Amino acid sequence: MDPQQQPASSQQRAPDSEAKPPLLWLQTILFSSTLLIAAIGVPWYGITHGFTWLGWLGFAVVLVANGMSITAGYHRLWAHNTYKAHWSLRLFFALFGAAATQNSILIWASGHRRHHRHVDDVEQDPYSAKRGLWFSHIGWMLRDYPASADDFSNARDLQRDPIVMWQHRHYLPLVLLMNIAPALALGLATGNLAEHLLLAGVLRLVVSHHTTFFINSLAHFWGRRPYTDENTARDNDLLALFTYGEGYHNYHHIFQNDYRNGVRWWQYDPTKWLIKSASWLGLTWDLKKVPDFKIQRAVVSMHFKRAEQKLRNRKGDPDASKLQEFLEQEYQQFRQHLQDWNAISQGWMETKKARLAAQKEALQHNLAEQYDHLHEAWEHTRLRSRLKELEYALKMQRKRLEALTLQMA
Repeated sequence: MDPQQQPASSQQRAPDSEAKPPLLWLQTILFSSTLLIAAIGVPWYGITHGFTWLGWLGFAVVLVANGMSITAGYHRLWAHNTYKAHWSLRLFFALFGAAATQNSILIWASGHRRHHRHVDDVEQDPYSAKRGLWFSHIGWMLRDYPASADDFSNARDLQRDPIVMWQHRHYLPLVLLMNIAPALALGLATGNLAEHLLLAGVLRLVVSHHTTFFINSLAHFWGRRPYTDENTARDNDLLALFTYGEGYHNYHHIFQNDYRNGVRWWQYDPTKWLIKSASWLGLTWDLKKVPDFKIQRAVVSMHFKRAEQKLRNRKGDPDASKLQEFLEQEYQQFRQHLQDWNAISQGWMETKKARLAAQKEALQHNLAEQYDHLHEAWEHTRLRSRLKELEYALKMQRKRLEALTLQMA
């Protein structure tokens, strides 16, 4: 799902299309042949022979295993290091990620990191949305574009991962094995080999490909931008339904180190739920979350920007001066919240250092009770309660700005 987004400059234009790089025939044949079989062969078989519920169940199970291996494994684990995982879970992701046939973990994650670093740059972003919907969806994989050339200088950590390198070295055999073996096993178990080869084999692969590619393409063209407008990435609830929660792409591009994409409890993000539930079993740990204050800060900043734009369009309106005054007061309050946050964050870090020093001293003197007392005091410090007050104040300010924006609509 190598996503793509950020802005680079709206004046950027795609390079001259006259000098196109050569076609990559292996990828072109793979994408076109599987699509043709899925579009013609699958309906034909369904009409002439029919599909069983076991066939569709096998399709769904293998599809989800593929999709989650890309979203939870390739993307959030390896590309962004948003959490750590047990070797058994990493091996599962490596195997079924190979079945998704989107390249090895090393190549995929390295390219995705370049995408985030140079998002929307038509020269350096491998699948820049600024080069068009077709290019960002699949065109960038069909030709030998310079931006897609392998460069693992940004993936030294992945080169030290034995599972990543094992999969990279044996990628092609694993692709063949993991694309054939599940469908073959299902076919032999049910006595309906053709059905499972078509559904769990070909159709599953095509659906897996294009749902992932939607994040690189549609999620940069269609949706809303509640957190930042400095890149093309959008939040799209409908896309989230088909991409295991990856549709909240505007959030992801500004907070890429969060293991969640759907940050609200009600947002559909099964990848987030998988990672979180795996932590209860000890299979994942060190789950990274962006503090709520930073999220609210991004939202409020966007509200200010949009309110100012609408206010500029109301020149001559008798209420414009009052609205401008109200907006200025809110902005001053916002700046004060940010200053308070910075002060609290500094105090938080100093208290944490003191707590760690006390812990070290307690351990050196076997004073466990002293450490427990200090830890309990830390948990109930005024810094924590003050932080919650600031988060609430920012949420209230966001609501006031939403009301103001509606009033000026």
